[in-house]
Amino acid sequence: MSEKNDHAAESAERVLVITRIFDAPRSLVFKAWTQPERLAHWCCPRGFTTPFHESDIRTGGAWRVCMRSPEGKDYWVQGRYREIVESERLVFTHAWEDAEGKPGHETLVTVNFTEHDGKTTQTFRQAIFKSVENRDSHEKGWSESFDNLADYLEKMGTHGE
Repeated sequence: MSEKNDHAAESAERVLVITRIFDAPRSLVFKAWTQPERLAHWCCPRGFTTPFHESDIRTGGAWRVCMRSPEGKDYWVQGRYREIVESERLVFTHAWEDAEGKPGHETLVTVNFTEHDGKTTQTFRQAIFKSVENRDSHEKGWSESFDNLADYLEKMGTHGE
């Protein structure tokens, strides 16, 4: 295998893709991602809380979240919105902050939404991670967050009220 193919295979291993189907219309799933008061209900792993969340949801706008673990440890993450297509796609950067609040390794997140028969297929992609282990830890966290999202959407009902 050539060096170019080796690099491509290694990069592919450091990409996270999660597809979920939610029993909710696409517009409602999109609102859950883009309305801060809704986002705070589901956007962290099970047992975590979000004591701080701010977002300027527009192309070029910044976002920042503090996730607090059940043990009381705070984890800060930030990014910028690169693309927002109403009810279809979100693209944003994602970087964990260090102790001084400076962003570390940045990944790019793309979330696509499609609807069929009142259900929404959400395809989430985050890349490129520094390592496979880092990708795997994010997979666990995002999967739990998406479980929370499914629960939240169920509570919201089909109209999101």
